[in-house]
Amino acid sequence: MSENDESAPRSAELIVVTGMSGAGRTTAANVLEDRGWYVIDNLPPQLLVSMADLIARDDETMPKLAAVVDVRSRTFFSDFQVGLDHLRDKGWQPSVVFMDATDEALVRRFESVRRPHPLQGEGRLLEGIIREREILRDLRSNADMLIDTSGLNVHQLSAKVREFIGGDDGPALRIAVLSFGFKYGIPLDADLVFDMRFLPNPFWNPQLRPHTGREAVVADYVLAQPGAQEFLHGTLELMKPMIAGYLREGRSYVTLAVGCTGGKHRSVAMAEALATRLDHEDVHALVVHRDLGRE
Repeated sequence: MSENDESAPRSAELIVVTGMSGAGRTTAANVLEDRGWYVIDNLPPQLLVSMADLIARDDETMPKLAAVVDVRSRTFFSDFQVGLDHLRDKGWQPSVVFMDATDEALVRRFESVRRPHPLQGEGRLLEGIIREREILRDLRSNADMLIDTSGLNVHQLSAKVREFIGGDDGPALRIAVLSFGFKYGIPLDADLVFDMRFLPNPFWNPQLRPHTGREAVVADYVLAQPGAQEFLHGTLELMKPMIAGYLREGRSYVTLAVGCTGGKHRSVAMAEALATRLDHEDVHALVVHRDLGRE
């Protein structure tokens, strides 16, 4: 912030929630509001700076600010980027959270509520989704956090948003260790993907099949298989320089995805083991089991 610009409170924080329509922006906004953020919904990107200036003038001790921005025009990305640049010039620290989901998941959600997509016009629902995805392509790649909500229920999504918000004196880096089933698709928001299908599948053991990787009977079986401990140790060693680099670069959130066939046994057990060992003073590991209970 320049010496003559006092329009923003010192170290003012702003989270901008955007992304695909139907991907969970409202849920994210509700979590932020519940955590004490001042949330403004459906804000045109052109009004980002005006909104921040207005609220900052009213209260120098204002709560943390969040804005939910959706797509309305072809100039969305340029307007959005200009707004973010102006906010930074005024002393704000905007973080962009991008909500995404697969086309299949979005179609299913719109059909379940029987509402049209905001960009489909007279065309098909899928055409509106494709049009919106094209408009948001560059913004998605530049977001501070990408959340794939395709297979998340509202509670899992809420947990991921809460972890991203964190606290002022919390860990510098948060790692979401996400188990998933390959047959349901690779998570869109994964920064790293590991494949547990090199281990024997407990599904083929009648005594283990009804249990999950969160239970000791399955976890002990998975972690005792040839290669399991080597993988666990090797992954932790691999993560050490990466975590150090993330901390140097100021990155606050990383998603590590661990997959198996159905997301019930091997990936769940290994995700739990990794999260337990990754969690330490500078890093907090959150476990999310995307496909557990889906079979």
